[in-house]
Amino acid sequence: LKICRSQGHEGSSPSSGTILKIMTTFFQNNLAYIIGAALGDGNLSNPNGRAVRLRISCDAKYPGIAQRIEDAIQVISPHNKVSRVHRKSTTCFDISCYSNKWETYLGWTAQGGSKNIQQVSVPIWIKVDKEFSRHCLRGLIETDGSIYNDRGYDMVNFVTITKSLAEDVLQMINGAGFLPKIYLIKTSHQPRYNIRISKSTREFIEYLDLKKD
Repeated sequence: LKICRSQGHEGSSPSSGTILKIMTTFFQNNLAYIIGAALGDGNLSNPNGRAVRLRISCDAKYPGIAQRIEDAIQVISPHNKVSRVHRKSTTCFDISCYSNKWETYLGWTAQGGSKNIQQVSVPIWIKVDKEFSRHCLRGLIETDGSIYNDRGYDMVNFVTITKSLAEDVLQMINGAGFLPKIYLIKTSHQPRYNIRISKSTREFIEYLDLKKD
């Protein structure tokens, strides 16, 4: 984190408390983004029985998203290796990082089954803060959402099979002042929740600084 300040009189530099607050907020913003990305398209495993592995799936068609995820993970785990694991015969790959802090950060476990079985949710510290919620929503939609145009109107859509996560996404979007609609789609496999922003969509995209790049 680079903190720039103009040259001033002696004593005008930021206090240690101010610097710590800026650095803490910077860390939390990145963590909120990664929590969103992991809830959207990530998973935890413990293949060696020692360190927990986070993998977030990405598509090579969206290099900007992959780079943002890598950069944010490196902020959270500056001393840990962040790598790309490519899959055969597909444009998809996983961004991978080992850390024994992932379960604490994310709120679910490597051994507890799928995210749906564990009914994963957004941590409270994110939901009660509009700025952290903004970063988390960005991570969720960039990994498991879409931006599209329907008959000349911009739309944003987020899809999940996990009821608890759908409720959290609704809460955060409502808390930001937007009016999402939720649809329960029943299928032969399992129901899913579609959350759609169809009003003030351009403002919502700009508010999240949302990109599918």
